[in-house]
Amino acid sequence: MTELSRIRNFSIIAHIDHGKSTLADRLIQRTGGLSEREMSSQVLDNMDIEKERGITIKAQTVRLEWNGYTLNLMDTPGHVDFAYEVSRSLAACEGALLVVDAAQGVEAQTLANVYQSIEHDHEIVPVINKIDLPAAEPEKVRAEIEEIIGLDASEAVLASAKSGIGIDEVLDAIVAKIPPPKGDAAAPLKAMLVDSWYDPYLGVVILVRVIDGTLKKGQQIKFMQAGTTHLIDRVGCFRPKIEQLTELGPGEIGFITAQIKDVAQARVGDTLTDARRPADTPLPGFREVQPVVFCGLFPTDANDFEKLRESISKLRLNDASFSFEMETSAALGFGFRCGFLGLLHLEIIQERLTREYDLDLITTAPSVVYRLQLTRSAGEAEARTIELHNPADMPDPNKIDTIEEPWIEATIYVPDEYLGAILKLCQDRRGIQKNLTYVGGRAQLTYELPLNEVVFDFYDRLKSISRGYASFDYHQIGYREGDLVKMSILVNNEPVDALSMIVHRGTAETRGRGMCERLKDLIPRHLFKIPIQAAIGGKVIARETIAALRKDVTAKCYGGDITRKRKLLEKQKEGKKRMREYGSVQIPQEAFIAALRMGDEG
Repeated sequence: MTELSRIRNFSIIAHIDHGKSTLADRLIQRTGGLSEREMSSQVLDNMDIEKERGITIKAQTVRLEWNGYTLNLMDTPGHVDFAYEVSRSLAACEGALLVVDAAQGVEAQTLANVYQSIEHDHEIVPVINKIDLPAAEPEKVRAEIEEIIGLDASEAVLASAKSGIGIDEVLDAIVAKIPPPKGDAAAPLKAMLVDSWYDPYLGVVILVRVIDGTLKKGQQIKFMQAGTTHLIDRVGCFRPKIEQLTELGPGEIGFITAQIKDVAQARVGDTLTDARRPADTPLPGFREVQPVVFCGLFPTDANDFEKLRESISKLRLNDASFSFEMETSAALGFGFRCGFLGLLHLEIIQERLTREYDLDLITTAPSVVYRLQLTRSAGEAEARTIELHNPADMPDPNKIDTIEEPWIEATIYVPDEYLGAILKLCQDRRGIQKNLTYVGGRAQLTYELPLNEVVFDFYDRLKSISRGYASFDYHQIGYREGDLVKMSILVNNEPVDALSMIVHRGTAETRGRGMCERLKDLIPRHLFKIPIQAAIGGKVIARETIAALRKDVTAKCYGGDITRKRKLLEKQKEGKKRMREYGSVQIPQEAFIAALRMGDEG
């Protein structure tokens, strides 16, 4: 067991692509965690997607030795979708390295995570990274940290993780400034479950931070929130290679395995205690992770349904934060309705299914969770409230009293020249402006927006309008009543369930017209006219018509009386009418994919 005064637990806070993973690589290399030969870039990012996109999806931990001190580094996700995981990782530390890019300055997500860190009473060590870039302005960034965050940056460490500049100074600053953990080895065991993942050989691997007491191999432990008991069969730490230990004491971070088969049993934020001598109260801050965004996943080829079911079940082994249930669609066949933490989470799961399991998928338009207050029927004592995940399941409008939708508070940082276009984008999406301040040459915007308007393609539009310079961060602020309606798309008078969506009455017509125009281009022509309509209830709000393909039936008539031609044309007209009554429109899969991918042109 390591002496408490010689332990330092810290995490690295940074916006996406500010050099967090590279700095972690350098710290591991400098402290001798891995030899030159074993090193690869972004050591702590295990998934290909993490390496390619330069993002961290799963929290990782590594134990380093420096001048007789044990440093536990938590590499946390930087994206808003994983905010709860970040909060648990931060709760397991006493301090944080704030990494800011010397060329880009403070960004939205840096701010969100710094405030979380400050709430946990952390000692924050600012590190200005990438100082060797030609565009680097360390002094300007130093002033920005002091102005925006209010931290003293006079002693900020100047470093370049890529070139290895200032790495020793970073390690010395961690030892000097971050306080050691507190804890009592004699008290009943209390340990926080920071993260868990599935390993095909070891079962579920649980990342823990011991607060009080000790964790030993062969000990019977209890999960206080889940209420289950397990026997520990392995205790260890990552350096970043697995090293087995006999025990973990107060203040230490490591991992345990206990023959658990399902990640859903080991929920992030749970408290572990000794089954024979339990602690009185669990650690604060635990909450159930709720999916925020829902969409349908369908295989392009109907024969792949079983393969999709198997693949989703395997992914769920490793990620308990997404949910799925079976659903059927008249247009797309069998598939699954899945719930995700946010849009990035949705994209990652979809990409992993495509890549790791070789599946071709159609994703329906993402939707959020709506709360519906139903009107009270005669036999009921009070009105019922239901949650709606799928627009296709919306009850009859006469039975609905009110519809509430989730709202978010968004913080956007944007260079001054793009401000006008971003303000217009937020206004178009029913945003309410709360604040606008200037920091250096950049504007900081605070907006309240309906999540429904953000899940479509808000982020993509924001990036394209600002040429990639805007940064965006949000958190949910609750539900509000809205004038929302279900918009159905009808092709040849048949509703297409996969294209129905819930929209605000004010933007329904624009949305509907855009969808009809797009489908007109995507659906191939048939031998009869095809009307494409967007409708709210029984009222059509937009329409496009695909012209019929025509065979020239009068080609063989030359000369003679006009009535011969007319007779043939009348016959053709009758045939077309009959065909339209009984003919069915085949909508190709590509049309669905393109229509859904485009989301909303806005």
